[in-house]
Amino acid sequence: MCKDCGNEFVFTAGEQEFYAEKGFQNEPSRCHECRAAKKHGRGNGGDSSRKMYEVKCAQCGKTTQVPFEPKTDRPVYCRDCFSARRDRNE
Repeated sequence: MCKDCGNEFVFTAGEQEFYAEKGFQNEPSRCHECRAAKKHGRGNGGDSSRKMYEVKCAQCGKTTQVPFEPKTDRPVYCRDCFSARRDRNE
């Protein structure tokens, strides 16, 4: 029984194989539709928008927004500088 909508659902053989391949230990507690809704941010009436934090890029100084609260002991980069740094390190 789905813990979100309360409907009965079948844990199919294909899903069981997928869970086994991924090493998941627990069977799903939500039906396919509720799992998909939760994955896309619509589950339990939740707001799918992320809180964004405004920061200055540690490399170029441009103001940008990031989806995590920055720590003062770690540099934060804008999208362009982050991509450039990542490409150099690959």
